[in-house]
Amino acid sequence: MSLSIDDLHVDLGGRPVIEGVSLSIGDGERLGLIGESGSGKSMTLLAVLGLLPDAATVRGSIRLDDRELVGLSDRDHAPLRGAEIGVVFQDPRTSLDPIRTIGSQIAEPLRLHEGIGRREARARAIEAAAEVGLPDPAGIVDRYPHQLSGGQRQRVVIATALIARPRLLLADEPTTALDVSTQAEVLDLFRRLVDERGTSLLFVTHDLAVLRRVVDHAAVLSAGRLVEQGPVRELLTRPAHPVTRGLVAASEATTWRTT
Repeated sequence: MSLSIDDLHVDLGGRPVIEGVSLSIGDGERLGLIGESGSGKSMTLLAVLGLLPDAATVRGSIRLDDRELVGLSDRDHAPLRGAEIGVVFQDPRTSLDPIRTIGSQIAEPLRLHEGIGRREARARAIEAAAEVGLPDPAGIVDRYPHQLSGGQRQRVVIATALIARPRLLLADEPTTALDVSTQAEVLDLFRRLVDERGTSLLFVTHDLAVLRRVVDHAAVLSAGRLVEQGPVRELLTRPAHPVTRGLVAASEATTWRTT
């Protein structure tokens, strides 16, 4: 599935938060979106999902294959979320319902979009739990989020995002809340799953070192504007824009502190 963002502008309460951003992801391609806090990364993802605040105004184009998403009503946008566009947010503690079992949450996209029964939903949830490397899949689907570690909860969120086999996956800082070793495992999981399925991926982070493990190309945002893009290796070794150089320096400092 291809995603094409062309001259995207988003104003929030009369204040521009995204200004003229253009990006494209081909079928099965992986693109990183990187920038400092407040650069517009998450707003770009929310625009694709149709989940911007009510006060936001949007101009430009966001096309999913041949479908225009800008101006789409929530009623028409909602069926795409989960079925064709999967999403993994930053903190699994806020993504998961504390009073529902893991299995019911993993299978929810199937219940919503495919209308399958409870028994089949449980079986598919167990399969998905196994696919993302959760221990004792048949047992873990009956547990609750507070009974899992942070890394396990994020694997649940990934399983939920992918269970309906969407062709586009959006990931918004999905490893920030994890320790370094768990972060590496989850990043490797992302790369393996999207490679195996041929899923298109837009991966948002503030850390170029993180991005290098998952994608080959990246775009750099600053204050809502696209300032640089290219192969991740080139951005790491020959950053042209001051913002990119600052992100590289921060990534190198983080690597030094954790090695």
